[in-house]
Amino acid sequence: MSENRFSDAWCDEFRRQMPVTDNWAYMDHAAVAPLSSPARGAVLAWCRDACGAGDTCWAEWAAGVERVRVTCAAMLNASEAEIAFVHNTTTGISLVAEGMDWATGDNVVTLGNEFPSNLYPWMNLADRGVPTRRVPVERGVVDIDRIFDHCDARTRLISLSWVGYASGWRVDVAEVVTRAHERGISVFLDAIQALGVFPLDVRRVPVDFLAADGHKWMLGPEGAGILYIRREHLARLRTIGVGWNSVEHAHDFSRIELTLRPSAVRYEGGSQNMAGVLALGASLELLASLGLSSATSRIAERVLAVTDFACERLAEAGADVTSNRTGDGRSGIVMFRVPGQDPERVRAHCLARRVVLSCRGGQLRISPHGYASGDDIQQLVEAIRSVRG
Repeated sequence: MSENRFSDAWCDEFRRQMPVTDNWAYMDHAAVAPLSSPARGAVLAWCRDACGAGDTCWAEWAAGVERVRVTCAAMLNASEAEIAFVHNTTTGISLVAEGMDWATGDNVVTLGNEFPSNLYPWMNLADRGVPTRRVPVERGVVDIDRIFDHCDARTRLISLSWVGYASGWRVDVAEVVTRAHERGISVFLDAIQALGVFPLDVRRVPVDFLAADGHKWMLGPEGAGILYIRREHLARLRTIGVGWNSVEHAHDFSRIELTLRPSAVRYEGGSQNMAGVLALGASLELLASLGLSSATSRIAERVLAVTDFACERLAEAGADVTSNRTGDGRSGIVMFRVPGQDPERVRAHCLARRVVLSCRGGQLRISPHGYASGDDIQQLVEAIRSVRG
């Protein structure tokens, strides 16, 4: 198969908007993404204004943040009132975990191979008599029947990752939500390894809660993420981290009256990471212009095509691809091993050859975005071949 099959006008434009491509074959979006040119421009503009004019620009920044909220809502087909900005995915999960009205004997069901951030906030409920049930995951493939085998009449919530960080398996969110709601169980979706590539319409697939930091597939900086709370759950959750920005009269500091905003903004508490949110918004606008929406995403098609091709070429180079690449379970994450080689040594070898990837769970992991080219894959393959001698 030819590397040239990945040449496409919109993909080429995407690549031009990613300065990292000047120096690296970057395949590590499941860790930390490089910033897009629009995100860089947003940060530099904020820095220029902050240095030169201080808080005289604050109202302009605040208006920009609200425009980003609209962009985030459109990406999910949500309303702006259902979107809060959070510093990271962990914060979003914790706000829900600490805010629900748990009763002794309730339980949470999650997956055994979750990232720690989607385990510890739930496990922290044990001292309130709320155990966390971890569903075993065999060979990285999530068995949805097994999830519901672990549920009972006291299961209040299922929390799971849309895409497994150390497997690459993409869960059928629609099936999980449908089956959970039939049983009166809420669903929390950790979307950090999928949002920015795969489409999600929360009106069609009514997840109850969702969180995702922007520094992976959404191409934003660290410290700026989103929390989605379905509107009818706003009154259900106790508001944690209440501050001046949580109330309806947020800018009237002399009026002390706890009247919470009727929107998810009540969870933002105090001052926002404005520079980070503005940069995130700039990257999301880029992704939207390239075809990402709540209904469809040619970026997703591109990512799957690139990772399928990478799997073919890695196998030809003698690597063992361990991610299950079956049908709709595929994602932008591919796990593999190089027989007889230490993963950390292979990673260092690749970095020396300007190829960026990660090690997770004793394996190597690539996670290319839609701007990856056939030449990037070839550079990866040549690095893998050379490490084997």
